[in-house]
Amino acid sequence: MGEVFTGSFTQQEPLPEASIAAAEAVLRHGRLHRYNTAEGEIAETALLEEEFAARTGAAFCLAVASGGYALGCALRACGVTPGDTVLTNAFTLAPVPGAIAGVGAVPVLVGVTDALVIDLEDLAAKLDRARVLLLSHMRGHICDMDRLMDLCDAAGVTVIEDCAHTMGAAWNGRPTGRWGLMGCFSTQTYKHVNSGEGGLLISDDAEAMARAVLLSGSYMLYGRHRAAPPPEAFAELRYAVPNISGRMDNLRAAILRPQLRALTRQAGRWNDRYRKVAEGLADVPGLVVPARPAAEQFVASSIQFLLPDRSETEVAAVVAGCAARGVELKWFGAAEPVGFTSDYGSWRYAPQDRLPATDRVLAGLLDMRLPLTFSLDDCALIARIIRAVVTEVLTPARGAA
Repeated sequence: MGEVFTGSFTQQEPLPEASIAAAEAVLRHGRLHRYNTAEGEIAETALLEEEFAARTGAAFCLAVASGGYALGCALRACGVTPGDTVLTNAFTLAPVPGAIAGVGAVPVLVGVTDALVIDLEDLAAKLDRARVLLLSHMRGHICDMDRLMDLCDAAGVTVIEDCAHTMGAAWNGRPTGRWGLMGCFSTQTYKHVNSGEGGLLISDDAEAMARAVLLSGSYMLYGRHRAAPPPEAFAELRYAVPNISGRMDNLRAAILRPQLRALTRQAGRWNDRYRKVAEGLADVPGLVVPARPAAEQFVASSIQFLLPDRSETEVAAVVAGCAARGVELKWFGAAEPVGFTSDYGSWRYAPQDRLPATDRVLAGLLDMRLPLTFSLDDCALIARIIRAVVTEVLTPARGAA
């Protein structure tokens, strides 16, 4: 069989000692609710918002219960109502179109290129079909944001960014989440900072963020936020915006603040692992690792590669062969959804015509997590295993052709 990998693709690093100490302090005083503070105390949640706003350069930040809640909250804050159409990527994870469906709107899917970013030609052709684009930087791949914003601005389309996989990343030096009207981040376990579940929402728009704060369940306590719009932004909205509670609590905020301070170092470690695997796969016949443009300052907590124009049988054989040797690959072109992975055809709440160019990409698209519990030697071993399995599966097919 050859080499075998015995590590776990789902085991994250332990939380840092500073996070554990901060969590213990919150547990000992018991004030977990963000608005339950002692005299003179600043809530951990308010401090996290202030620090994340400063890190991204955003005027405002709101901490919420999950990345998915952040998406739905942003859609509502931008005025999306039941029956509206919203553009979004055909290549993403189900919570993105799910957030659109969750507010009663209808997803309009836009294709993906073989660089694994939204197809800007397809987007341009569909901009007249909606007034909002929920853009997913799926698996950390960032499209040409200058061109995308030019297209959307010219068409009067508001952009909301799903940055679940791009915390710490940027395009041409400008952080993701800072291009559109609102940026949505996740702090779920497999993201770049870990609180189990959680989300962060940023914006420079005072009205949109005031709506989001009220939606999140601030009641009339919005004045306790340190990264929210001024009181006058809430003066009329507080009577009109419903409370759809989805606040983050002080325990999760306490856990996240030390991790946020270490994000730049952690991002470098992820990219070291990505490059080690990418180097090991660089010249495998029949396998393509998408090129990353110079303008993209990515944070690669996962890696994707393509087996272009291969049959379903061949791709399935690669997935099975790698699994037999301990390497866990996710296949976005599989006929049925598995775990977190699904093809847009399985989102039956979002009926769409098929997208042939996207289907061709997804048919051979394989995805793999890169947790920081992997050493660089682990990454080199994983690349060797993938190389050996792909060569074994695809070489006979090439010879027969």
